[in-house]
Amino acid sequence: MIGFPFLKDNIEGFKELCPPMYMWLSSQNYEAEELNERLFENSHGILDWRLDGQEKGMFDEMTPNVLYRDWIPQNKPHTSATLIVGCNVGYGLNHVLSNSPDSHKVIVLEPRPEMLLACLGQTDYRPFVRSKKLHFCPPDENYLYEIIKNLDLQFIYGNIHLRSDTASRQLGPEYAKWARICRDKLENFSLELTTLRYRQDVMVGNELRNFRRAMSEGSLKPMESRGTGVGAVILGAGPSLADNAPALKEERGHALYTTALQTMPVLQRYGLKPDLCMALDFDGSMRKIYDRLDPEFARDVPLIYSTKVDPYVLEHYPGPTIPLWTVGGLGTYLMKGRELVLDAGGNVSLTLARLLRWLGVGHITLVGQDFAWINQRSHAEGHHATNRNFEFNPAKHQKLRNMDGQEIISTPQYLSAKRDLEEDLKKAPFPVYNVYGGGAPIEGSRRMTLQEAWAQGAFSSAPGSVERFMDELYQCRTMNHTMQIRPESHQWSNSLRHIEKRLGKLFRNCNNNQQEIHKALQEVDFFVKQNPVYLPYLFNETLNLAGLTRAKAKYEPRDFGEFKRISKSIIKKVREVDRFVCDTQAA
Repeated sequence: MIGFPFLKDNIEGFKELCPPMYMWLSSQNYEAEELNERLFENSHGILDWRLDGQEKGMFDEMTPNVLYRDWIPQNKPHTSATLIVGCNVGYGLNHVLSNSPDSHKVIVLEPRPEMLLACLGQTDYRPFVRSKKLHFCPPDENYLYEIIKNLDLQFIYGNIHLRSDTASRQLGPEYAKWARICRDKLENFSLELTTLRYRQDVMVGNELRNFRRAMSEGSLKPMESRGTGVGAVILGAGPSLADNAPALKEERGHALYTTALQTMPVLQRYGLKPDLCMALDFDGSMRKIYDRLDPEFARDVPLIYSTKVDPYVLEHYPGPTIPLWTVGGLGTYLMKGRELVLDAGGNVSLTLARLLRWLGVGHITLVGQDFAWINQRSHAEGHHATNRNFEFNPAKHQKLRNMDGQEIISTPQYLSAKRDLEEDLKKAPFPVYNVYGGGAPIEGSRRMTLQEAWAQGAFSSAPGSVERFMDELYQCRTMNHTMQIRPESHQWSNSLRHIEKRLGKLFRNCNNNQQEIHKALQEVDFFVKQNPVYLPYLFNETLNLAGLTRAKAKYEPRDFGEFKRISKSIIKKVREVDRFVCDTQAA
């Protein structure tokens, strides 16, 4: 009789090593007897799993040696990872585990509990899980994304291999579904990491220059849940905005109108003034807004700005400004507990949705949220990014169907932002209406025409609620933060100079001092991460140090030059933080 010799040990191991998997398995319904009935030895003489309602198994027609021969990671296996969707009875997983270095990360997502149990029953995976080479992931999108976000070094110094198990796909559509989800999550994180890797210096550099202003311009923290009774509108700059803006100017109802600063010139064309706008983007393209924006139109519209925006944008905005601290910069550590620190995402509409949800509004209505080209236009007229000469490029664009079955064009960036918005809308405890204009479908929102939206109260609020909300928002500008932070650049310079001399001696006899070099670099890595004031600005330096401490199989003399380059950059940035953030009189 074929059994499950390792099942009990693996499940007991999950209690200690992977509690989320243990909790997920404990919550699932499956027939224990079915496990014994499904597992059998097939015509090839190998262990197999019987397909639903059939006598044949998963591997009757496709043997494991054929299916998994290309799964061995070839390029940069030491610094790469493999994400497997569908574990069957362990053939593909075991093939990767036994043919990859110990440093190669393997993540397994199996949506069927009985299939996972069949796999766990045949191999003792505890040593691999304990060494953190192997990770089992429950079919939960949020947990999956947290695991993916820990693969930053693999993205930078290696490769991420997504393996969708062909044999498992015979069992049901959930395997294709989760392979697609994994691909989307990997794509999202790739875009996010690219932004952080190549633009973090600009973002946090802006935040340093905005720091004293932000500390003196008020706090959003008292506004938590103050949106009770308010119906909010998020005006996007999609092409369909032009179809609805004139009618909304004539009959705007009684709602809180919000938008991106980039959309203000578009609304100006139609005379549709929002109650507040938001600036999120950090790059220099934001300056182009002022080529189109009439200062008088914006003078009485509060701007909620990410502290990472270009200081030029704040200096030239004609109306009142209120800071918004966001995750990934100084606010992550310095303002924790003192202030709202929002996970902004990469799209202003998404950030507005998250902020409005935190504010506790009664509902959200989306207008001009298209995430696609419509009639060969990417934005409504007046937006600085309006594309008049569109040509489809399969390398940059993607074809899909809108809610009316018509073919439209989008981009991976648009669709990534749309997916993030959809994920956020799922968390909203209130209805989300979408005045649909022919763009990409937005899951979690109710499609309606403008007339239907008026009739169903999508532009309504409780009497006096919008006025009360705006009064309280203005009052928040009087709340200032005080914080005394001691500068430490002098101590950092001395410490790094000392370790540089030590490493210089070790690198002179590089081959014989491999362990000592590794230990010294690990000490630097620990030192650099110990101060939360400097850490956000040292994001790239910490990744570069990780390249030396965790992505090197052997040190070479040239690595000392790389360390000196990193050290010089660290000292320069620490001095910059001291200049803009720290109280020099406290030294």
